[in-house]
Amino acid sequence: MTLSVLVPSSLVREAEDKREATRKIGYVARAATVFRADRLVVFPDGEGERRWGGGFVETVLRYAATPPYLRKEVWGRREELEYVGVLPPLRVPSTTGSESDDSGSLQQGIVTEVGPDGRVRVNCGMQHPVSLYTPSDMEVREGERVAIRISSREPVRARIVDEPLPGFDVSRAGLEEALDRPDAGVAIATSRFGEPLTVGRLADLSPRIERAGATVVFGSPGRGLPEILGIDAEEVSVEPSDGPGFDLWLNTIPRQGSEVVRTEEAMFASLSPLTLTE
Repeated sequence: MTLSVLVPSSLVREAEDKREATRKIGYVARAATVFRADRLVVFPDGEGERRWGGGFVETVLRYAATPPYLRKEVWGRREELEYVGVLPPLRVPSTTGSESDDSGSLQQGIVTEVGPDGRVRVNCGMQHPVSLYTPSDMEVREGERVAIRISSREPVRARIVDEPLPGFDVSRAGLEEALDRPDAGVAIATSRFGEPLTVGRLADLSPRIERAGATVVFGSPGRGLPEILGIDAEEVSVEPSDGPGFDLWLNTIPRQGSEVVRTEEAMFASLSPLTLTE
C-alpha cells in the first residue's frame, strides 16, 4: 500500500515564532513516520501563508527526513534550520542487514553530484562521499535519497540498488498534480464538513485503501480545505466532483471537541484508522 500525505504551505501560519513553527513541522514529520507514509507533499496555499511559507516547511521536513548521520554534511548551516534541535526524533532505521551477511548492509545515501557516464557521488555516512555507477534502469537527481548496498568498508565496495528506503520522500507540488499520480489511490480530503467516519464506513473503505493505497489531504489551522480551495463548506459532499480529484470528503474526528484541530493532531487522528488492516 502506498500512502501519500499532503499538507498546505500555510501549515505553520499560526506559529508565534520560528521555534514553534519548527516544532510543529517536526510533529507532522513524526506522524508521517509513525504511519509509514511514503510521500509527504507540500501544496501551495499562498493566501494562507504568513511569516513562514512552503519553502520553509519543505526545508525543515527534508531535514527531518534526512538520516542524522548525513544531516551535517548535507545541510550545513541554514537560516531555516536555526531551531532544528527541537525536532522530535523520527527513529527511522537507516541501515538494514549486517556487514557479515553475504549480501552486505543496506545504507541510506544522498546524491551530492551527478556526473557523466552514469556516475554519481553519494554521501552515505562514510568519511568521504563515494563515487558509484547508477544502475542502467535508474535515473537519480542531486539531493535524492538512494539505497546503497555496502559489502566492504575497507576497501570500499558498494553499489546503488533499486530497493525501497525507510522513511518518506518530501516534495512540493500542486494539489491536482499530486492527486493525478498513478499511485495516488483513494484520494481523501479531510474536513469537519465531510462525511463522518464510522465503524461501518471504515469497514467499506479499508479494503479499498489496502488494495489501491491512499492520498490523504489536510488543511491548516483555522483554514480548512474548503476555504483553501474556495469551496462553500456547507456544500461539501462525498461526490468526487467536489474538489480537484477527490474521491471523498471525510470527517475523521466526528466528535470534535475543539473548535480548531491542528494539522499534526488531524494527521494522527486520521491516519490511525485509515491505515488499519484486516
